[in-house]
Amino acid sequence: MLFRSEFWPGIRDGTITTTFRRWRRTQVVAGRRYRTPAGMIEVDAVAIVDPAAISDDDARRSGFDSAAAAVAALRAEADLSVFRIDFHLVCEPDPREVLAAEGDLSDDAAAEIGRRLARLDRASRHGPWTHAVLLAIAQHPGRRAAELAATFGRETQPFKTDVRKLKNLGLTISLDVGYRLSRRGEAYLARRQ
Repeated sequence: MLFRSEFWPGIRDGTITTTFRRWRRTQVVAGRRYRTPAGMIEVDAVAIVDPAAISDDDARRSGFDSAAAAVAALRAEADLSVFRIDFHLVCEPDPREVLAAEGDLSDDAAAEIGRRLARLDRASRHGPWTHAVLLAIAQHPGRRAAELAATFGRETQPFKTDVRKLKNLGLTISLDVGYRLSRRGEAYLARRQ
């Protein structure tokens, strides 16, 4: 889920536990976890609400001073439903970070990574890409995504989406600018060479 940066501290310290969104249909599911720039959250409840029923207390739990401010901040067309999403910060490490820190790969773990990468390659509209992208990141840590994408003749945003798939497997780490291989990514690539 996306939150503007001014809400990140309140999500992190637990003072923001509610958000309101205008959507055509719900975009989140109670019980599921979502990554945000403020950390991992778990959705506790999702309900359609009347904007007029949003109280000042509800607004404060969503990071606003008043109900009027919370309602005024709702984006999208006024005829869309307003969803109230209650959530809490998950105080556990990001599973991707746990995977990324693993430097010793068993044969089974390496084989599973290989299977997942092969699946990504097969599903790709532009052909096999995973190994070449891992190599490029290893050879050019910190290089801007746009520059890396250009070396493959690709648009930046779809390229970044693909690198995020590698990150979900614990193989890469996002830097302020560009990427680098994680310990897991280095260990996997060393087995492939």
